[in-house]
Amino acid sequence: MTRIYLSAPDVGPREEEWCVATLRSGWVAPAGPMVDSFEEALAHQCARRYAVALSSGTAALHLALLGLGVGPEDVVIVPTMTFAATANAVVYTGATPVFVDCEPNSGNLDPALLEGALRSLAREGRHVAAVIAVDLLGRCADYSQIEIICESAGLPLLSDAAEALGAGHVGRPAGSFGMAAVLSFNGNKVISTSGGGALLTDDERLAERARYLSTQAREPVAHYEHTEIGYNYRLSNILAALGIAQLERLQAMLVRRRQIREGYREVFSDVDGVQIFQGDDDVEDNCWLTAILVDSIAAEWKPEELSAALTVADIENRPLWKPMHQQPVFAGARSFLRGDADRLFATGIALPSGSALSSDQIDRVHTVIRSFLSARRGRGGVNHAA
Repeated sequence: MTRIYLSAPDVGPREEEWCVATLRSGWVAPAGPMVDSFEEALAHQCARRYAVALSSGTAALHLALLGLGVGPEDVVIVPTMTFAATANAVVYTGATPVFVDCEPNSGNLDPALLEGALRSLAREGRHVAAVIAVDLLGRCADYSQIEIICESAGLPLLSDAAEALGAGHVGRPAGSFGMAAVLSFNGNKVISTSGGGALLTDDERLAERARYLSTQAREPVAHYEHTEIGYNYRLSNILAALGIAQLERLQAMLVRRRQIREGYREVFSDVDGVQIFQGDDDVEDNCWLTAILVDSIAAEWKPEELSAALTVADIENRPLWKPMHQQPVFAGARSFLRGDADRLFATGIALPSGSALSSDQIDRVHTVIRSFLSARRGRGGVNHAA
């Protein structure tokens, strides 16, 4: 039985064509015409003036924070409902992440809690250097409010759009918000360059600073000259070629992910206690991952029971992100919480959502889910949440 993954890379003949052509061109280093073309295409896609192609989304976060002047003695607001890279990049700069809870329906940074956190930190005399908003699972954060809050506080906003390429908010594309934004092209993202990421901005100085630091901060002289510490963060020309081919197919990939979400919506439409996470208003989402939330009392089964059934069938699934304030590495971190991220982690399951999934694979996932639901109904209403 072939394993079914959450979001495997979706590659085909077009990607092979671009990569072979690039290999034959001789441009295989972390520079070249494919990198330039990929950056231009990304900037256009995200309505930005500049894009800097990098080795990972984490590298993009790190360089963006450095470009915003974040350093030791600073604190940075980070949503607690996110992947560890968002908070780790803050620590790389010597700054300290402060975690803020999420909206219950979207899982994204709660604007009201953000505003309260900023007031509290100001009273405490803490220097907030930046705010990071994360576009969770391909749903853009509420930038309509967050941008106003940051502007009023005189704080730079960094948009972590690692999961959101192709999504939007009030007609603007993901990646277009904040002083800078970052993308990820990891193997499981909407488009993949195997590994890779990008920094997006309208600020020429910020873009050039990222380019400089990403090439080991090498000075533009004939010999190797370095006046400060840099990083080996540039994307290779070959991987950029892969990214160009992926971008050409982006809209078709988004359509497929939307179809997969609609299929899950149908499967769970008459199941008490189960809802599609973020499904109340997902018209601008990219549907990177479709997840469900399970009310164990109403459903009469626990999310981990469905997870176990899928795992036995060799179908990858996982809980939503474990909140940063629950992570051992950030134990005791300053946090502004209400319990919503904790609830999402306890009740959510992400399901296979990749655009490369075949109809047969989706049918197999649906069959396992329906079989599980049928068996639970056959138990005569025993409540397994007790």
